[in-house]
Amino acid sequence: MKLDLKLTGCRAVTMDPAHPAAHTIGIWQGRIAGLDDQVADLPATETADLGNAVVLPGFIDAHTHLAWNGRRSRTVDVTGLTTVAQVLERLANAPGEGWIEASGYDRRIMDRPLTAADLDPVTGDRPLYVADISGHACVVNSAVLRQLPEITSDGWLTENDQLAARSLRLPYSLDEITAELHESARQVLAEGVTMCAEAGIGAGLIASSPLEAAAYQRARLPIRVQLMVSAYVLHDVAADPADGIARAIDLGLHTGFGDDMLSIGAMKLWTDGGMIARTAALSEPYAGTGNSGQLAESEEFMRAAIVDGHNAGWQLAIHAIGDRAIDFTLDAVAQAQRQRPRADARHRIEHCGLVRPDQLDRIAALGLIPVVQPTFLWSYGDDYSEIMGPQRAPWMYRGRSFLDRGITVAGSSDRPVADGSPLRAIEFMVRRRSSGGRAVGPGEAITVEEALHAYTLGSAYACRKEHVLGSLTPGKLADLVVLGADPRTSDAIADIPVLATMVGGTLTTQRSS
Repeated sequence: MKLDLKLTGCRAVTMDPAHPAAHTIGIWQGRIAGLDDQVADLPATETADLGNAVVLPGFIDAHTHLAWNGRRSRTVDVTGLTTVAQVLERLANAPGEGWIEASGYDRRIMDRPLTAADLDPVTGDRPLYVADISGHACVVNSAVLRQLPEITSDGWLTENDQLAARSLRLPYSLDEITAELHESARQVLAEGVTMCAEAGIGAGLIASSPLEAAAYQRARLPIRVQLMVSAYVLHDVAADPADGIARAIDLGLHTGFGDDMLSIGAMKLWTDGGMIARTAALSEPYAGTGNSGQLAESEEFMRAAIVDGHNAGWQLAIHAIGDRAIDFTLDAVAQAQRQRPRADARHRIEHCGLVRPDQLDRIAALGLIPVVQPTFLWSYGDDYSEIMGPQRAPWMYRGRSFLDRGITVAGSSDRPVADGSPLRAIEFMVRRRSSGGRAVGPGEAITVEEALHAYTLGSAYACRKEHVLGSLTPGKLADLVVLGADPRTSDAIADIPVLATMVGGTLTTQRSS
């Protein structure tokens, strides 16, 4: 046997307890052929000495938004602007005709909230959509509000009202989406990410087009992608009654269709909003307010989607940030499993942002997978801690409490809502300190090895890919990341340089150390 590539001089952290460390990795036909003595004497078409660099399995981002993230590069960027005057000056220079789209707005840091009355003089009759960083809100001008006569607003819209405004602009073309995907792929590869789960296509808050899956087929990205299909595309089907499937998507497609580069993953459902927009559904109000957030839809609608999706064979990815939304999710999943038991369904709670102590054992008992975004607390931990108050702040985006109950934790970014770097997220999971230096739930800190597991085998498990990804194990796909230092011994994990990223034995990005 002749290898395609032999990597030598490695300090490989394999994440495989059967062979936890390696110095040589053999690659053949896009897979790991063997480690160390298994391949040391085999010839190879190419040999690369990595100079004692650290090698890990490629990071897997189990919840991200590639198209939305890529789109930000071609919208008016208002990120970090803190005054209405600054935002208006930036928007006044918007090029082109037709819709003006802006991104990065953060109402929390503004001198005062931006309104349609502010926007109208600089936009005229051009419709304007300014996306809030949360993805759950926006500001629009009067040209948009006139097209939404059923909505009364000063321009600030959240959740379904926001979706109504965004729908006026949709759909984006397949060419636009394809370009956005390639832009995001370049970014994630530079951070050592080799697979992404796109969190919601086809309909809903983040969707770009009803033909969105076609853009991913067309793009042929250099990363692996798993598509979460929005539950809004479920429709009645005339299946045989014995199948027990009342609603599905066309052709009966569900989780698992596709190949190792592009596949259909979970069905995405929304049960509440977000903490940034103050729409995550809480059992007690946000500190100092009478606002407890909101559920995304009626309980009847959401429960039917969960039960029908479960019955149709889908793995479910249920967006639930607030503890009230998590209560609803636990009850609905339990009902679905009672009606039609499915072993190893691997239903997921996307975000799982505020988890009361009494909810932890129920999550474990139902086999649910929290898909967390640690960099939310790195970026916004000071704010989140204030709005939750001292009793609830330690319950946010847990780590230790999940692991101690045998719950698999999957790491993700929700890019572009927060920093997409897995190394940044891993550092937070270990240190539990925000960018402002605030300790956020220090009792939820986990070890570096456990944090690495969340972004490799944990995310692979959440995406039902642990048999081919997540560890440097012979027979698995040759996805790996080369780092300039070992996260297990580094004092600054987030600053470790990513030297190279490999997908299927192909080097996709490389830079000097």
